Amino acid sequence: MVGKFVDQKAADRYFATYETIRRKWPVPSEELDVETRFGATRVRRSGTGTPIVLLPGAMGTSLSWYPWVAELAARHTVYAVDVIGEPGRSVQTRPFENTDDEADWLADVLAGLGHEKVHLVGISRGAYLALNLATRRPAGVAGVLAFEPGGFGIAFLRFVLWSLGELSRWWLPAPILRRVSAGDPTVRHTMRPLVFRGMKYKIQMAPQHAFTDDELRSIDVPTHFVLGARSSLLNAQELSARVESLVPRVRTEIVPGATHALNLEEPELTIARILAFAGQDHAGLPD
Repeated sequence: MVGKFVDQKAADRYFATYETIRRKWPVPSEELDVETRFGATRVRRSGTGTPIVLLPGAMGTSLSWYPWVAELAARHTVYAVDVIGEPGRSVQTRPFENTDDEADWLADVLAGLGHEKVHLVGISRGAYLALNLATRRPAGVAGVLAFEPGGFGIAFLRFVLWSLGELSRWWLPAPILRRVSAGDPTVRHTMRPLVFRGMKYKIQMAPQHAFTDDELRSIDVPTHFVLGARSSLLNAQELSARVESLVPRVRTEIVPGATHALNLEEPELTIARILAFAGQDHAGLPD
């Protein structure tokens, strides 16, 4: 089975919303359909310079990067990806059987972009996919910047309850939302209909696995973790100690007060870390 909407009506409503948000993309862009072993992957390209590939969190699509792309594209070639197997403009033709398949898919995407090396930046599920590639198919990866990555254990009930609470706040009027959640309420309100209409898509992804110590030791590119001190997905202190003891080329940063929605809560920090990471010498990142 491949990913698909439950019916045509659901697809039509989703893509009408997708197009509305696409028009908010603040800089000129080109849409590419990159052929892979698992189907055509939609990639949105903006800017010029050192290439960065942006991978969204689950259900986010390339459009979830619209609040930050202008500053990124002013200095870099930015590629924002619709992850195949999830709702978006990518078209899955073959299912993911395992995490190796997901690494093959992303390796195909990078090969299709035509650069020798790219920096991978991912949020949550996207960060997991970036790290998964770095541990399995590292050719073409210049480095990985992982915001709140999956793949490091999860207190399932705690995360589900947090997710429900976070999404419920997206319905609050802006003045109230601004009081209860950090960040610009406009971003949550803009993405809300796309996320909720995407729930009528039957996602087809491989089960997420937990990274082993041996997999982490195999990472041979500069890698930076940005973690929320109040994350419901992972234990930031434990993960920081673990990866820094295993991998010499990994650095971690724990953001005080931040939750799993770190990118929404700390937009300026998100932009600053991406720009610093994509610099030639990775200057500007916290030690």
